[in-house]
Formats: sequence, C-alpha cells, structure tokens
Amino acid sequence: MYLKHSIRLLLLLSFLSVACNKSKKNKLPKAEVYNSIVANSSNRDLNDIKKDGVLRALVVYSSTSYFLYKGQAMGFEYELLQRLAKHLNLKLEIIVSDDLDSQFEVLNKGEVDLIAHGMTITNQRKWEVDFTEYLYLTKQVLVQKKPDNFRTISWGALQKQLIDDPIDLIGDTVSIRRNSAYYERLMSLSNEIGGKIYIDTLDSRLSTAEIMDMVADGEIKYTIADENLARINASSNPILKIDVPISFSQRIAWVTRKKSVDFRNAVNNWILQQRKKTSYFVIYNKYFKNKRFFKRRIKSDYYSLTNNQISKYDDLIKKYTEKLGWDWRLLASQVYQESKFDPKAKSWAGAKGLMQVMPGTAKDLGIKDITNPIESIRGGTTYLNQIYERFTDITDELNRTKLTLASFNCGYGHVRDAQRLAEANGLNPLIWENNVEKALLDLRLPINYNKDFIKYGYVRGREPVNYVNQIYERYQHYKQFISEKENELIAE
Repeated sequence: MYLKHSIRLLLLLSFLSVACNKSKKNKLPKAEVYNSIVANSSNRDLNDIKKDGVLRALVVYSSTSYFLYKGQAMGFEYELLQRLAKHLNLKLEIIVSDDLDSQFEVLNKGEVDLIAHGMTITNQRKWEVDFTEYLYLTKQVLVQKKPDNFRTISWGALQKQLIDDPIDLIGDTVSIRRNSAYYERLMSLSNEIGGKIYIDTLDSRLSTAEIMDMVADGEIKYTIADENLARINASSNPILKIDVPISFSQRIAWVTRKKSVDFRNAVNNWILQQRKKTSYFVIYNKYFKNKRFFKRRIKSDYYSLTNNQISKYDDLIKKYTEKLGWDWRLLASQVYQESKFDPKAKSWAGAKGLMQVMPGTAKDLGIKDITNPIESIRGGTTYLNQIYERFTDITDELNRTKLTLASFNCGYGHVRDAQRLAEANGLNPLIWENNVEKALLDLRLPINYNKDFIKYGYVRGREPVNYVNQIYERYQHYKQFISEKENELIAE
C-alpha cells in the first residue's frame, strides 16, 4: 500500500515537474524576445537629447491630441509637449505616427524620444517599454449605436435594443485595433464572464474617433474607447451610447525606452509638478470636456481633420505665392504670424492688413487699401520678392528665404548689418541658424551696433529671430496637416 502511494506520488511529481518545465519553456521565448528588443534598443538618454538640443516626440493626428484649427496647431499632447520642451530648454520636433502598431519599434530604434499620446499602462506593454507617471485616469466603455428612431421611442423600448451589461457581449463581435489596450481588455473580459466575445481587428492607422464614426454610420456594431475620448467625440453624435463600462479606472501615460532612465525621471518630475497646477487641468478640460469648443471646430471649414484648408484666403495666397516660387503653406504661416488672417489687424507701429504692410511701404508698392486682402497679399508678396532678389549672394534656398523673412520683419539694412557682424565674428554670413541669427541678437548691444561697419545701428534682434523661427515652426505643422495640392491627401 505504501509502495503504491509512493509510486503514485512520484508519478504525480514527475508530471508536475514536466508540466512546470513545459510552462517555463513556453514563457521563455517571450521573455527572450522582449529582452532582446530592449537590449538592442537605442541608448539615447537625457544627455544625448540635450546635446542635440531637440526633443523628438511621436504623436497621433486626432481630434484631441494634435490637429490644426484656424491656422493654429492645437491639441492636449501638443500643448503639454510645448511646455515640456520649454522646461527642458529644448526645441520640439513633432513626428506624426501613421501606424500605431509600429510605435514601440520607432521608439526603441531611437528615431523618437517619447511616444506622446494617451496610452493605457498595461503589464503586457511593460515588457518592451516603460511608462511615465500617469497624465490622467479613465476607463474603457462600450460604444454602440442607438436605433435611428431613439428620440421617439420609450426608454424601456430603447433599453431592450441596447447592451446594458458587458455580459451581453457573449457571442457578439466587437471591432478594435489589434495592438490596443482595448484588445487586451476584451480578452480578459471574455475570460472573466466565461463566454466567447469575437474580436474583429481593424486597421491600426484608424483613430478612436474614426472607429466611433464607423459605429455611428452602421459599418461596425460595437467598439471600445476610453471614456474621456468617447464622451467628447459622442458630444457631436448623440446616436452613440457610451455609458457601459468595460473596465475599472486605468492610468493613461506617455511612453519612453527602458534605457532612457534619466530622461524618464525628468519627464516624471515634470508631470508630477504639472498635475498640481490649475493650468494643467484647464488644458485637459479644453480638449476632453469643453463640448462647445469641440462642436465649433468640427463644424469649421478650417479644421484639418475634416478639411484641407488653413484659412479663407488659401486660394489668394496660392495665387500670389507662384511668383515667389515658395510653398504656399509657408506664406500662409507668415500671414498667420502677421495678422492671424485678420484683414483689419493693426500693429502699434501702424502696419495694417493681412501682411501688416507699413503705410510708407504700401505707398511705394502701389497699395491703395492696405486692409483689402487682395491688395495686401499682392503687395506683400511683391515686397518679399524684391527682398529675395537682393540676396543674390546666397544660393541655398532655405537660408535665402529665412533672411528674406527676417528682412520683411526688421528691415533689409539691419539684416545686412547682421551679416557683416557675423562675418567679423568668424560666423557664416550666408547661413541663418546660429550665424546671422546670432548676429541679429547681438545687434541689441552697444558694443556691436556702434561698430564702424554697422550702418543701421540698434535693432531688437529677438523680434526678427522669433519671427522667422515661429513661421517655420508653424510651417512644419501646416505640412503635417495640409496637403500642398488639393488632390493630395494627408495620411491620418
């Protein structure tokens, strides 16, 4: 009897040992794969980022994260990134993700420093990357379409046609992106409720807002969304029901490489400070709770997610940009810088109109009414072309254009002075960045503007430097959102 029990016990232990080893073997490849990814990832950290002077952030083009509205780049992530870059004393470079499935790969290769859009912190994702401190809490909700006659039927009849409990999803199909936190949650939910939920995987390039629109249009039956995203997007689409929770509260954060320890610590300290500030919640509410602002912009002709327009003057800008040979979006950025597309704008110095032409310059250019959009754009581009043609010694188009813009702002003579000062100081007078740009800043000092070869004296150099740099920064946003030609599409 004792022998039988001993044999049975040995067999059981042997079976458990084999099963355990089998389990370890099954888990090992997964660990090895992710350990290899991390080991081979970029070593770029805070010191490297500061040495380059540029923070590269990967964002998504969406109705809350990053978009263009009335000529201005906006978005929750965009505004926070501007603050973070300023805090770290870095320039901000934004890269728009065109495929959510490849984001971790792009990050680990070192092509970007930060994935800056709301991602749910999950243990599965922590195998490959690390998360910052959370930005906010939310939960996942089911998105479903109400019947077309929902306004006329009784509440009881309405409830019978809709899911009110996640358990009712057993045997039904939910459409989501494959590598999303929604996918992980649905798999767990299916296990928790002890029934099969079928998953229809969607293109990873689709945004949550676009997928919600697919539900509203009847293309798919159900999807999952973060509650804050669901509420703001459904505010303009009352046919959507979004009040069935699928998860508990979850933390939403940004993503860094595992190796970027110093950078992540710097971002974490900054986030913790931001969460204590009223202004942080003002930004959050602006994009996730202000339904009136959301409805206003999605109905606008100048909202980049629905239209390929920057302003009502796009056609006019395109027409007069041809003689300059510039990208019309660059001139549009300059017009925004000058007047924010307001033809009645007037500066303290007396400049007026879309391009803020001074009265004396307007007279020389034959402009009769500075506030007339056609005359302002025509005269402004004529003046730009005159300046551009004077920089014949500069063959590089980018530098020639930047010096032209600086001259438009502070005067051709001051820019020529800056070129002379740059050359005297061993800098390159034909290059804008860190050369003529630096010399312009130095012309605010008596030791420089009193030199014998400086002909036009003092200039507030910070103004033209900011002018040029802000125009080009905005131009980069315009290129992200607006196609150069009408028949081209910008990938979302």
